[in-house]
Amino acid sequence: MGRSRQSCIYQNKEGLYDVDARYRKQRIRKRGFESHQQAADYLTEQKQKIKLVSQAGIRPPVTLEQGAIKLIEHKEELGLPSVVTDAYLLVSLIAHSGSLTLDEISNDALKPFIKARKAAGMKHKTINNALGIVNRICHLAATDWRLPNKLTWIAIAPKVDMLDLSDQRPPRPLTWAEQNALLRELPPHLQKMALFDLNTGARENVVCELRWEWEVEIKLGQDLTVSIFIVPRRYVKGRKRERLIICNSVAQKVVDGQRGLHPEYVFTYYKKVKPGRGKVAIHNPTGKMNNTAWQSARTRAGLGDLHVHDLRHTVGMRLRHAGISERTQDEILWHSKKDMTSHYAVAQVKEIYNALEEIKEEGLAGETLDLLALVRRTQVKSLPQNYPTQRKAA
Repeated sequence: MGRSRQSCIYQNKEGLYDVDARYRKQRIRKRGFESHQQAADYLTEQKQKIKLVSQAGIRPPVTLEQGAIKLIEHKEELGLPSVVTDAYLLVSLIAHSGSLTLDEISNDALKPFIKARKAAGMKHKTINNALGIVNRICHLAATDWRLPNKLTWIAIAPKVDMLDLSDQRPPRPLTWAEQNALLRELPPHLQKMALFDLNTGARENVVCELRWEWEVEIKLGQDLTVSIFIVPRRYVKGRKRERLIICNSVAQKVVDGQRGLHPEYVFTYYKKVKPGRGKVAIHNPTGKMNNTAWQSARTRAGLGDLHVHDLRHTVGMRLRHAGISERTQDEILWHSKKDMTSHYAVAQVKEIYNALEEIKEEGLAGETLDLLALVRRTQVKSLPQNYPTQRKAA
């Protein structure tokens, strides 16, 4: 294995051939050819296209795969966090439709890709995310990306229509009775994480990653000191800025109970060891909440396909029911608004704390359900009880 006589063609560890060359100041790169001849033919074809580009007024055909590579390289240069998700979505897209030229892209041309993704169990929203990348590539190819002869890659950007979201799962907030049933069935470490989530509205990844070094104690009154966690933006969806988690009295009690268990992470699970093996039982960080223990607990509690994210929906529903202002709800749930500030006064922190205190226990008004939850419960009753495990969208 290694470099061939044509020095820009390589044989990789899997025995396939990769092309990585530069020609007239442009890079030619593609992987996974089954034979050296296929790789050489591709290289010759690309060199010919580059020659044509140098001629004024000529646009050589550009494939969707080439556009995808350009987009990923562009996002990597800018350090955009969305590059990871885009690269993941592009794998299946390129496998089905990568050979299409950008001029050939249309709703009909992408039907095989859409059909295959539906057959693989993907929801319409996930498929739309991939189609959105196609539209983005076409837009950039028609406006920003230039050939050496100064022409854009394509003259006019085709546009692919999005699928309807009729298959989207409605939110499934919990009643207080259901919350109690779930907490009873969860193992202790997940019980604490869920209770913290139900009193802060934090996302699952943030709860799992919560660090002691993010904690700051703020005095809100003569006898009231609360913990605030300043979450770095790398853990915040969109990564635009840092966000705050403000603990109400219930969340504070959970946090205080975790002190001393782990030097870095707030939430851990206790890993037992069999006696006589010379090993010491330790507390390890919890990688995710949606594991087999969560899925078993929700089944025993009679909660069907309850997602961890539904805990956030529960917080949102309870805040609305308690009459909390929309702005304060947005601050708690980290919903982006143009007029939101990244600087907080103590009075604002206290306002958020008081809002979260309103949802720490069932109010005098009793149970409440929003309309989406009611629709969801009706749907669940009509479904068979062999629910699939929750999975992250591809």
